[in-house]
Amino acid sequence: MERNLPLRQRLQVWLHLAMCRLCAGFARQLRFLRRAIQENSERLTQDPTAPEPTLSEEAREQIKAALREGQV
Repeated sequence: MERNLPLRQRLQVWLHLAMCRLCAGFARQLRFLRRAIQENSERLTQDPTAPEPTLSEEAREQIKAALREGQV
């Protein structure tokens, strides 16, 4: 994810992820975290004394459900 790989290595990684459920789940988590950081990078560098944003109860429940189902 951090650098481009030669075709042979990309195929090896792809094949491994297709067969290894644990690594595939870890890769999904990494993609989620990278996307979240990219989408929120401006907010992450704002005034540290600003109040923290809060999630609605509905959003919390959606996150909990996604975690239980292994989607994140």
